[in-house]
Amino acid sequence: MPPRLPCEFALIRYVPDVVKGEFTNIGVLLRDVSNGATTPLLRFTRDWSRVRCMDPDADLALLESLEGEIAARLADPASLTKPILDVLADSFSNSIQLSEPRATLAESVAAELDLLMQLYVEPIKVKRETRRTGRAAIAARMRSEFERAGVWPLMRKRIAAATYTQPGDPMKLDCGYRPNGVIRIFHAVSLESDTEAAKVLAWSAPRLREGIRRVEFAELDLAAVVEPLRSVTGKQEPGEPAEPEPEAAERYQFGVSTMEAQQIRVLTTADLARAAETARRELRL
Repeated sequence: MPPRLPCEFALIRYVPDVVKGEFTNIGVLLRDVSNGATTPLLRFTRDWSRVRCMDPDADLALLESLEGEIAARLADPASLTKPILDVLADSFSNSIQLSEPRATLAESVAAELDLLMQLYVEPIKVKRETRRTGRAAIAARMRSEFERAGVWPLMRKRIAAATYTQPGDPMKLDCGYRPNGVIRIFHAVSLESDTEAAKVLAWSAPRLREGIRRVEFAELDLAAVVEPLRSVTGKQEPGEPAEPEPEAAERYQFGVSTMEAQQIRVLTTADLARAAETARRELRL
C-alpha cells in the first residue's frame, strides 16, 4: 500500500447571523502539507438547499462567485507569502468563515476532497431524487463538464447582461471566460420546455455584442447549450401527456434557427466535453 499523504483541511462556512453563530458548511479547502508549493484544492457545494433553508434571502449568486474568487487567490503566488487560511480570513466578511484546520491522511488529494465533501458538506441523499429536467439539467451538465476539465473555478458565473445592455436588464448568463480578445459565454436554453428563452437570447445577442465591444473592447462568442433533438422528440416519461413528435421537432428547429440567425452558436450537451477541453487549452491549464 502506498504511503498516505499528510494533508490539512478547513471547512468553509456560511454564517448568516454572526450573533447567533449558526452556520452551514458550503465548501472544503484541502492542501498537501508534504509539499508547501502545491496549490490547495477548493470545492464548493452544488446543492444550496441547506443555505436556502437557513437563510431564504441568501445571495446564492454571490456565494457561487466566491468559489472562483477564492480559487484565483489561491493560484496567485503572492498569496503564499502569508498562510493561506489567514489570507482568506482577512479577505471576506464574517458571513464567510473558515473552521480551524484539521489534519488528515489521504490516498490522493483529489479522492480525499471528494470524501470530505461527502462527510461534511453535501446533504444526505434520499433514496429517490427529483429528476432534473429542462434548463436545470443542461446547466448542471455544463458545470460538470467544465469542472471535469478544471476550468470552472476560473470562469465568470451569472454574468449580468445589464453590464452590457442597459440598467434593469434581468438576464444573467450562465458562465464565460476571456481568451485574448474574445469573450466566450455559455448559456443553457431548454428547447424542450421553454422555446421562448431562445427568442429572448436571440433578441439580446446584438445588444450584448455591441455592449461587450464598448465595455470590454472584445468580441462576443455566445453559445447556447441545448438538449439533443432526440431527447425532445423521444419517448415521454410514464404518466406524462404525449406530444406529437413533429410539433416538438418544429419548435426545436425554430429555436435553433432563431438563435443562429443572431450569430449564436448552438451546442448540444453532447458537445460540452469538447467545449470544456477547448476552454482548458485556451486558459492554459
